[in-house]
Amino acid sequence: MTRSVQALAYSRPSALLSSQAGQSLGLETAGGLTPRGAEPHPRFFEGFLASPHIAARGLLAVADVASARYYQRSLHASLDPVVTGNGDRLRFESFSGCCGVYARLDVLSEGLEGVETGHGTTNVDVNNPLREALSRTAGDDPLHLRVGPEELAVTTARERVVEKKIPLPDRWLRGFAEAQVASAAFDLRAELPAAEAVRFLRPLSRASGAASRAVQWVVPAGRALRPTSRPAPGAVCLPGPQRLAALQRVLRYATALRVYGPPADGVPASSAWEVVLPGMRLTLTLSPEVSRGFSGEGGVLEALATDDAAADAELVSVLLAWEPRIEPAELAERSGLPVERVRAALTRLGTAGRVGYDLADAAYFHRELPYDADRAERHNPRLVAARVLARSGAVTLDGDLAAVASADRRYQVREHNGALSCTCPWWADYRGRRGPCKHALAVRMVRRGAVPAGGTR
Repeated sequence: MTRSVQALAYSRPSALLSSQAGQSLGLETAGGLTPRGAEPHPRFFEGFLASPHIAARGLLAVADVASARYYQRSLHASLDPVVTGNGDRLRFESFSGCCGVYARLDVLSEGLEGVETGHGTTNVDVNNPLREALSRTAGDDPLHLRVGPEELAVTTARERVVEKKIPLPDRWLRGFAEAQVASAAFDLRAELPAAEAVRFLRPLSRASGAASRAVQWVVPAGRALRPTSRPAPGAVCLPGPQRLAALQRVLRYATALRVYGPPADGVPASSAWEVVLPGMRLTLTLSPEVSRGFSGEGGVLEALATDDAAADAELVSVLLAWEPRIEPAELAERSGLPVERVRAALTRLGTAGRVGYDLADAAYFHRELPYDADRAERHNPRLVAARVLARSGAVTLDGDLAAVASADRRYQVREHNGALSCTCPWWADYRGRRGPCKHALAVRMVRRGAVPAGGTR
């Protein structure tokens, strides 16, 4: 797995301080993007939290996921969460080290008591002393929140800097993109009131052994959820129930639980579990299996394989303005592009971490992850291999059929109603459930004229 080390430079550690006036939570920022461009320590918010105790627990839940590995637990995982200011809310996001769980805490306008939230995206320092302090918060004593430095002065070389060197897996950034693509295809499957939410979720934290890692299914039953042995119509996949453990942090404050997922088709699938809180939402999105991270799902490959999407994404990107809700139809009208091409452009922007998807709003939102925009594309193995095949003349077109020479084998790719199938082992195993194989991708590139075909008959 490709890894690189990113240095996150904070002006000081984040801290929770107490005084006669109350408690003050200072979250320090590093290397963020704002409407003004790149800033070393952007500032997004200063004010009070409407439900401080709940917000502290929600932030801890996001930090729990950032420091966890639910697969190969012996390996280390520690990544600072990302925060985005969208004008009317703050979004705290993280990914597990194994790329199988995506967490987001949305602190909405009604959960914030202060000046208007700023715009931009950056990492925030969540260190162990801060985690311990947050876990001790109690009651509803006022909690002042500051996201960014105390002063808007530029940090100089003489100032004290706290630097964290973070080993960032390339598949972690790809996971952000794949989770967004998966979520955009989800529908609301169930909504449980608080008591039923607690009754369903609390036992999951006590699961152990094979049961905690197994793929399970649940179906709505009135205002509750019940387990089922098979994916019946309306069922939702629950892959690795122990991966919802971070929700226990806030469960006693939940007002509802919403469950999202795709239509059940008999195979393991992703799902999202959203706990509704006063002025906030905490969402965990699970990959289809504990051993299967989002980074290998392949949902973004079709969009990355087109030249149109690259040009469209560049056009659409200049129209984004840190909106909390992005409407493809509105972007289509402003850009002059069809809605389908706008959606493909948003998918491509998602691979660079520039958009996410909010299930509660059923809409995209703008953010700018502080990482190399081309990184996920360069290090996507199937995409890289497909481009090699396409450019080397390995693809031969013949109407709806195509032949692809790969190593010492020759595979047949067939197109039917716009979908491609292949005779390779990858397609036999997954049948398109994890995106196209490299051979189908190479054929798609050649058909769209991105590279010359090896020959036609």
